[in-house]
Amino acid sequence: MTVLFSAAAAYLGLKVGQVFEAAIPIAIIAVGVTGILKKRDGLHQNVIIQSIGACSGVVVAGAVFTLPAIYILGLEVNFWQMFLSSMLGGFLGILFLIPFRKYFVKEMDGKYPFPEATATTQVLRSGESGGGGARTLALAGLVGGLYDFVVATFGTWAETLGTTVMHWGQVVSDKAKLVLKLNTGAAVLGLGYIVGLKYAFIICCGSFLVWLVIIPLMNLFFGGQVIDLMGTGVAATVGEMSPDTIFREYARHIGIGGIATAGIIGIIKSADVIKSAVRLAVGEFGKKSSASAEEYDRTQEDLPMRTVILGITVALLAIFAFFAFGGVLNNIWQALLALAIVAVISFLFTTVAANAIAIVGTNPVSGMTIMTLIITALVLVAAGLKGNAGMVAAMVVGGVVCTALSTAGGLITDFKTGYWIGTTPRKQEAWKFVGVAVAAATVGAVVLVLNKTYGFTGEGALVAPQANAMAAVIQPMMNGGSAPWLLYGIGALIAIALTLFKVPALAFCLGMFIPIDLNLPLLVGGAISWYVGSRSKNAALNKERSERGTLIASGFIAGGALMGVVSAILKFAGVDWFLTGWNTPSASGAAPAEMIAIVPFIAICAYMILATLKTSKSKK
Repeated sequence: MTVLFSAAAAYLGLKVGQVFEAAIPIAIIAVGVTGILKKRDGLHQNVIIQSIGACSGVVVAGAVFTLPAIYILGLEVNFWQMFLSSMLGGFLGILFLIPFRKYFVKEMDGKYPFPEATATTQVLRSGESGGGGARTLALAGLVGGLYDFVVATFGTWAETLGTTVMHWGQVVSDKAKLVLKLNTGAAVLGLGYIVGLKYAFIICCGSFLVWLVIIPLMNLFFGGQVIDLMGTGVAATVGEMSPDTIFREYARHIGIGGIATAGIIGIIKSADVIKSAVRLAVGEFGKKSSASAEEYDRTQEDLPMRTVILGITVALLAIFAFFAFGGVLNNIWQALLALAIVAVISFLFTTVAANAIAIVGTNPVSGMTIMTLIITALVLVAAGLKGNAGMVAAMVVGGVVCTALSTAGGLITDFKTGYWIGTTPRKQEAWKFVGVAVAAATVGAVVLVLNKTYGFTGEGALVAPQANAMAAVIQPMMNGGSAPWLLYGIGALIAIALTLFKVPALAFCLGMFIPIDLNLPLLVGGAISWYVGSRSKNAALNKERSERGTLIASGFIAGGALMGVVSAILKFAGVDWFLTGWNTPSASGAAPAEMIAIVPFIAICAYMILATLKTSKSKK
């Protein structure tokens, strides 16, 4: 499963810039195989199966967001460099997160929504218990899966609906750079239901600030100017750019600065947690367990801290050897500097990645990696490494950090799933290393094949949007350019102001960084969650409806993720059923597929509301 899902995720990530989470589809398959084999008490085994398989999505994200940038820059990277970068980064992410497991999973229980873990747990439990819950989940999975499959495979209606579908909306977009967009997918809607109205609203406020205020103001005040903050040779004026281009070139960097600052603030606030984790690690190093049989709790048993510290040491030594003798850096001094960057950033931002996954189910790993690349470039340039060699080195270092943070974020979902089900964390942690190694080998091979088959630049090439963004950042810095410090500074000030006013800065800044079309459905899903959970004066009925809605939302996520894999495999196999003409804008306006997209989206929202409100009459 890890091999197959890694290959599919790598292709999809390089083609459209989205890497699906494999935990839910693999959980569904594991439950199905358990049923076919008529195994009893297979729940805990299925947790381990999905935990191993889930490595595919997180390792692939770490690799395809960074390493193809080397090819985009016209340079070369070999299989072993990609494999070791992904594997060692993944190992480091696992080891750094283990000391924080109890804090995020046990002590913060009930304070974060954990949307991905919620959906995965519902799938596993429903498959084990059967009954009404399983039927509700299966039906919702079928509805959501078919809905998203029709969109992704055929383009029967547009995946994204924007105000530009109307003539006045296109005029406003062209003149004022004001546009709103909504992803019509069932999976994203389900994710919003589980995130809830509070966090969904905060996230969307970040999006609204960027898309309704910052982008229009940039056009108003700087529309006739060419702004080249990174020395990349931008020739177009701000007014000539579309709102999406302004977002990618400028506004998104404000979100990156905000995420980085919110992360640093979070690290400062979590200083006691970090100290406790380090103190625990030091205290338990070499100490034998003295717990009695009565005190022993299997569900809280991690790998021995002695093993974790030894593992971190071995992983860091291996990374140093890889940097120094694997053709990445020129000398031992530069390798030591790169190792220090990897160790410090991976450790500190592990908590940021875990926080983001716990809140919205989305890891801002690409934003944190861009900051890592900037820091790495500054340090390596100061150490005398520039040009092509510096760009390759910076991207490989970024790949290690990106995979570490991506793996840490994914692992916190596995830990939370295991906590709710009652699995032994030590077993999850041990098997995770196997999954990371297999996924790293697979993604290295797939990137090589895809580069030779399609390439990442030129006509007909795979888009690789994140890797292109990384290349755009690193190239000017290694050739005497700069980073958009002004935009990062604005984001930092926003994050500080939010913290002073006690607004969750990380969630808000995530909204500034993630495209608005993925944030608005969260708000719709969160509003549905609030609506169905507050209609009755009977608290027990509201709770029952909310739980039923969680099952339906989990089904949407599961079905959408599973059918997304099927669609990716079909595309990888060269099967093209997409209705291109139906999705092509006409000379007089939007594409027909976009014009009708609001109808199925309203229909899927109505289904979620009506199916959730369906309860026993005795409780009304």
